[in-house]
Amino acid sequence: MAVNWIPLTTEAQLEDIKVKSTTKPQVIFKHSTRCSISSVAKSRLDQSTGPESIDFYYLDLLQYRNISNKVAELFAVHHESPQVILIKNGDCTYDESHMGIRMNEIVEEAK
Repeated sequence: MAVNWIPLTTEAQLEDIKVKSTTKPQVIFKHSTRCSISSVAKSRLDQSTGPESIDFYYLDLLQYRNISNKVAELFAVHHESPQVILIKNGDCTYDESHMGIRMNEIVEEAK
């Protein structure tokens, strides 16, 4: 099964992510549609099996830059692109960027 992406398109969803993260790990993938490295990182995730035990959100940085800025502020994480951010119990517990983005590491950190 491929990753079941949930589009992240509103700031209100960030509060939902915080709440949901108390019972299920939440991952935000920040993607720049103009960046080849970002496209490679997304492709690698898409070719992996996304476990049902984690919710995966897709954030288009070019279209929703304001949400990207809010993510950095709310979860106290430095903005990168591409970037994965793992949220557990309302806090960022892991983040990775560029070619360091790997599904097996996300799954391991989500345990």
